[in-house]
Amino acid sequence: MGMTMTQKILAAHAGLDHVEAGQLIEAKLDVVMANDITGPMALPILKQMSDTVFDKNKVVFVPDHFTPNKDIKSAENSKAIREFAKAQGLHWYFEQGKSGVEHAILPEAGVVAAGELIIGADSHTCTYGALGAFSTGVGSTDMAAGMATGKAWFKVPEAIKINLTGKLNKYTSGKDLILHIIGMIGVDGALYKSMEFTGEGMHTLTMDDRFSIANMAIEAGAKNGIFEVDDLTVEY
Repeated sequence: MGMTMTQKILAAHAGLDHVEAGQLIEAKLDVVMANDITGPMALPILKQMSDTVFDKNKVVFVPDHFTPNKDIKSAENSKAIREFAKAQGLHWYFEQGKSGVEHAILPEAGVVAAGELIIGADSHTCTYGALGAFSTGVGSTDMAAGMATGKAWFKVPEAIKINLTGKLNKYTSGKDLILHIIGMIGVDGALYKSMEFTGEGMHTLTMDDRFSIANMAIEAGAKNGIFEVDDLTVEY
């Protein structure tokens, strides 16, 4: 039986010719991301495993949730990841005042790309599936292990193929579409599955629409959301 888009990416990063739903694998990571809440929690765990990150070009920190800092604790969190990023020589650290929403910044800055395997210590990391990447949210402990080893374990998900037809009506957007889909299948309708978007209607969606749709895959319980790569993806 053929593999889904998600399964093909997982197989490639696990060094396997084929994977099946339910299979447990260990896969290499292209990007490991955390923010100013989840990052500081990961650092003590990382220090138990390694003095350095596995690749200073693949570990990303974004001060996101409290920018600007709302109190002393949030300022201390930002200070912790700033000092860590400087000490490790991380290529991708987005400083306060030059930062913002992590899930907008990573695609805009070119940190993430099609075919990559990405984990982030934030549930909406699934956003980058709009580019044809496998990206999913993890906890701070898994984030720390990923930073140390460059690998993570996964259970290969089953899939829901969502065939889009037609085009959006005036004054509607990708956000309306994904809310409609979640309304159809329920908030646990895609539990630990990949939501795979394809069909002729997909090609009428803007990148903003696709980012919004992939971002909310987690709201249906999905492991990830992913779009077929087309000319618009490549252009972006």
